[in-house]
Parts: sequence; C-alpha cells; structure tokens
Amino acid sequence: MKNKLEIFKKAQDLLDEPEVQELLGYCEKLEDELVDFKFEKNKNKELILLDMIKEVLKGCNAIEKEQMEHERFGYEAPNYQATISNLKSYILEICRDNQIYL
Repeated sequence: MKNKLEIFKKAQDLLDEPEVQELLGYCEKLEDELVDFKFEKNKNKELILLDMIKEVLKGCNAIEKEQMEHERFGYEAPNYQATISNLKSYILEICRDNQIYL
C-alpha cells in the first residue's frame, strides 16, 4: 500500500488543490479510525471474558468436588448440584453460541 503522499510524488503541484487537501484530510481521518479500530480489536474483552469463564468453570468444578467429599464423608451439605449444573450449561451454551472455545 502506498503512502498517500507517494501518490502525488510526480505531481506535487496537485497537493495545493483544495480538493486534494480535502481528500488527504479525509484519508488521515480514516487512518485514525482504522488505528482506533485495530486498537479496540486488540484490546478486545474476549480474552478477559475467556479468563473469567475459565475461572468460573474451575470454581464450579471445585464446588462439585467439595460437594462429593461432603457426601462421601457423611457431612450434611447444601444441594448446590442443580445450581452448578445450570451455571455450567449456561456458560457452555453461551460459548457455543458465540464460538468461544475453552
């Protein structure tokens, strides 16, 4: 891709034309928007969400394991199983719908 000024390299006098100045200004604006877009794309919250979802899944797995240990040793424990199952199903469904792979 050529630099916008390289296009006028052989016709420098055209750079003084108001229409060319307007076009160059428009190009600069688009370049700024492209830079902002690339920054936002790279700063995408998807990575943050992926980490959060992974942590939630680890927490769910830990609670399920703790629930099984409580049941194994005869301790009375609240029934978190349905809540955990629903939460995991919800997370997995959202990931599948949005093509997020964990």
